[in-house]
Amino acid sequence: MDKKERVIAAIHKAEVDHVPCGFSLHFPKGENTAETHIKFFRETKTDIGKIMNENLVFSEEKIVTAEGFSKIPSITRSTPFLENQIQITRKIVQESDKDLFLLGTLHGICASSVHPLEQRGMDYMEARKFVIQCLRENPAPVLAAFERITEGMCELAKAYIEEGVDGIYYAALGGERDLLTDEEFAKWFKPYDMRIMECIKESGGYCFLHICKDGLNMNRYRGYDKLADVVNWGIYEVPFSLKEGRTLFPDCAVMGGLPNRSGVMTEGTKEELEQEVKRLVQEFGRRGFILGADCTLPTEIPYERIRWIAEEVHKI
Repeated sequence: MDKKERVIAAIHKAEVDHVPCGFSLHFPKGENTAETHIKFFRETKTDIGKIMNENLVFSEEKIVTAEGFSKIPSITRSTPFLENQIQITRKIVQESDKDLFLLGTLHGICASSVHPLEQRGMDYMEARKFVIQCLRENPAPVLAAFERITEGMCELAKAYIEEGVDGIYYAALGGERDLLTDEEFAKWFKPYDMRIMECIKESGGYCFLHICKDGLNMNRYRGYDKLADVVNWGIYEVPFSLKEGRTLFPDCAVMGGLPNRSGVMTEGTKEELEQEVKRLVQEFGRRGFILGADCTLPTEIPYERIRWIAEEVHKI
């Protein structure tokens, strides 16, 4: 099997010659984005190449009230941040090894709605609380912005697939149990997540659902597996084990197994990493499993550490 065949077999829970793997990180700012991606893919030898999305939803003006969300404009393929991401994707697809399974990263409605706030100085948690406060006090302008963002993310999903990626890595944040109720999540976030995921499927791409952040109620994502092919979440962050995830998302393959910013992934020796890879494959099995991490790895992690994992899992 080549890399793409191996990943597709794992998605369909078919037999594989080796368990596939995939890891990602945020690259240093200012570097040549396409070349940096390709260098990472080739030096780490993973089966999946994840194209990062650092071109984020923006607002022309600072948002300080619920009404301020009206400043988030409609998003089309000619919107500069979307156009930039499509151009980067085109170049990476053209220059990457042809057997590599490529994913385009797409930030869901929760993450995309806080990006304009983060770009104006708020941290993630402050921005999340502000969005929820606005939804509770005056939901209409916020939900109108959600509609525009959803339409834009659907355009990005379609463009990714048209440019030649194999699937979309969809980051569906928003499940923190201490920030909002289950009913609020189901009313304000889930419908938009589902629309974007449905668009990914209708566009012909595989949908990799990513869930992260601390203190999640994973049951809020029950039913998402009907539109996802693979699910990846923070098993150490939530915590919520691989086996629990397989029960919650029975229709999907599972991706993960390793912590992303602590423990053996960042501190272990080569031998300890190899032993952990063997343990994970032995305990979780070879079908419907893609070895990965909870979320993005530290930017400064040596590429050889990821290559050690890829080389080991390809021996098993």
